[in-house]
Amino acid sequence: MEKLKSLVPDSLKRMVAESTPDSLPRTCSSLLNFFSDMELFHQMVRDLTDPERAFCGKNKDAALELKQKGNQCFLNEDYGSALTCYSEALRLAPVDVDDMDKNLVAALYVNRASVLHKLDLLMEGRRDCNRALQISPSYAKAWYRRGKMNASLGNFEDAVHDLNIAKNLELSFGGQRQIESELRIITDMFERTESSLVQHKENELDLLDEPDQIKLKCVITPNKGRGMVAPSDIPPASLVHAEEPYALLQIISKHCRETHCHYCLNDLPPDKVSCTSCSIPLYCSQRCQIRAGGQMLRNHPVKHGIQGNISHNLDTYISEITLGNDSESDVDIPEHKHECQGVHWPTVFPSEIALAGRALIKSLAERSPVANFVDMLNLSQNYPQIHPESKLELHIYSIILLYCLQHSSRTELLLNGASIAQIVILISQIRVNSMTIFRMKSADVNGPLHQFGKFSHSEVSLTSNVEQVKVGQAIYRVGSLFNHSCQPNIGAYFVSRSLFIRTTEFVAVGCPLELSYGPQAGQWDCKDRLKFLKDEYSFRCECRACAEVNLSDLVLNAFHCVSPNCPGIVLDSCVVNCEKQKTRHVQSATGISTLEPFMQVDMLKCLPSNGSLRIDPGFCLKCDSYCDLESSFAAVNRAWISITRLKDTMVSGEISTTVLTAALNSLCLLRSTLHAYNKRISEVEDNLAEAFCLVGELQLALDHCKASIEILEKLYGPNHIVIGYELVKLSSIQLSMGDRTAVKNINRVSEIFSRYYGSHADKMFPYLQPLQGKLTKLVQ
Repeated sequence: MEKLKSLVPDSLKRMVAESTPDSLPRTCSSLLNFFSDMELFHQMVRDLTDPERAFCGKNKDAALELKQKGNQCFLNEDYGSALTCYSEALRLAPVDVDDMDKNLVAALYVNRASVLHKLDLLMEGRRDCNRALQISPSYAKAWYRRGKMNASLGNFEDAVHDLNIAKNLELSFGGQRQIESELRIITDMFERTESSLVQHKENELDLLDEPDQIKLKCVITPNKGRGMVAPSDIPPASLVHAEEPYALLQIISKHCRETHCHYCLNDLPPDKVSCTSCSIPLYCSQRCQIRAGGQMLRNHPVKHGIQGNISHNLDTYISEITLGNDSESDVDIPEHKHECQGVHWPTVFPSEIALAGRALIKSLAERSPVANFVDMLNLSQNYPQIHPESKLELHIYSIILLYCLQHSSRTELLLNGASIAQIVILISQIRVNSMTIFRMKSADVNGPLHQFGKFSHSEVSLTSNVEQVKVGQAIYRVGSLFNHSCQPNIGAYFVSRSLFIRTTEFVAVGCPLELSYGPQAGQWDCKDRLKFLKDEYSFRCECRACAEVNLSDLVLNAFHCVSPNCPGIVLDSCVVNCEKQKTRHVQSATGISTLEPFMQVDMLKCLPSNGSLRIDPGFCLKCDSYCDLESSFAAVNRAWISITRLKDTMVSGEISTTVLTAALNSLCLLRSTLHAYNKRISEVEDNLAEAFCLVGELQLALDHCKASIEILEKLYGPNHIVIGYELVKLSSIQLSMGDRTAVKNINRVSEIFSRYYGSHADKMFPYLQPLQGKLTKLVQ
């Protein structure tokens, strides 16, 4: 890309930089003509589209080598490595290749099932046996392994069926005798039970059925264009919208390709499933693989073909297992199918370009001109506001994408300026309107370290971090109509790939329903929020938090007044310049916005009581004392050296008393230098809470955790989701200490999570159940 950009003449770059949606066909045509005579450009297209040069195809030799490595690891009882080898071999193995008279993929599934059995992952192992049997129904070893799995699961009736089929198919006399021996044992166990003890449900997509009962109203406003408003008063925690991604317009993040399902975006299980035609995508289940790729993993006719004296009931049983469920293969336009033809451009391009490719494939499949499809999407675009460098990138990517689709699609695409212009608009729409799909990731810090010896790992578990991890992006046609606010009144979250939007506070009739596109007041200061939104979405935010001087932005990165007893705020020049540019700047303390009513009591003490307000660098807003900001910055930098050292030792697990003492001294220095509500103090308190938990000093961990939460409550409010995450940490420590006051905090966590996630809270935060279990034991 950089090479191609550097070769574009300056005159053509200026034309692209000055282009508008109306002039796009002309600039696209000019750039297309320039590249059409360039060998480097055509070489790049060949590299992206030639199956012989692709790195995503199947490879029999590599799969066999990995199989042998897996076998050796299994013999050495290194089951984790064996699992990795077999899974990677399955990713590379062609489905129509045999190894020692057995289908290679089926054999790999059975081998992986054996490993999963050793690891006590019984449901996962049984699923692998099913997959092997869907390829090779007469595979005796697969039926035998399935019977062993079912016996371990307590499904004795199914186990007896499986072993009888295995006995029928086994050719060797020794193998038959072994199966008969197993059958006698399991039959005896089955006869001593009335029925199968446990019926295990497969891990299918589980979305709670919660109806969308509020019909929202779309309006057009002068500043923000289209937006959604409340048609009536809406209470907190109300589900106002639920939606699936539109058409094929959803894609996994590149950094999650090895860890998350490429279709539903959930975590990959140990028995992950590969694409049947290429080695790139991984899926959590055969259901997702079929819906993404559009074909069943099957290597035999629709009849299972097992011969012998088989009863009707047993014949039905075999068919149910080996034939699978064809209903899932009835997919209109499989989202991965066009990317699975020996080309690798979908894996190389940025996500929004690959999404545009999927949109164009849908347009072609529906025999709809690209222009009509773009109009049908009816999404906003920001092309006139895009940076000139980005405009050039959009032009080049659109031309390359069109060439790639010509190679991989059977339908002829018009290669001209008008078509490329529509792709440019489509990509700019995707950039502005796509929503980031995230998962909540929690990291447990177990403590203390063994050398301190006061508690065992099972006694202390502190959930140190709950963070959002971007796993993909998608277009939600209605979801894209919700505008941004740095002080949102609704929150978006995802279950699988489904979008849910709930109110996080009471919303009066006619009020805009606005969510955060990323930054929020209290989390980032105003200048950083404005920069992010301008860079990512090409607009200047004018929400209440960004248009009015507010206390949260003032204290977030503020310094302490030089007068010891003054709670006033001292700002640096960057913050001052941003605050003075706000469209509704105020000159008196009484006009300052408090984002929540809770701030009015404590935080207003930071402002002058006489009503006058002077916002200048280095001067206290309350008493007008001057602070030497250069020395304050130097003090913060000195303190941060010890804090960084503490973080490093926490990662390595070697926390010494010297490091902890230095960090505590640095915290004292920060408290005397930074404002009491500065977010960096909260971060250091949180670091110390984690460190003291690791070394077993739980009371000190509790004190620092409380101090961190006290600051965050000033910045966010007591009912913000961030406070819920922090209370999980606090209650974990309290439970480890046997402190029954954890009841109050766990109840608060449940209330906050229910406010944001409703009935999905338990699904999104499964670690709440263990906390509730520990709490129950504590109060009994």
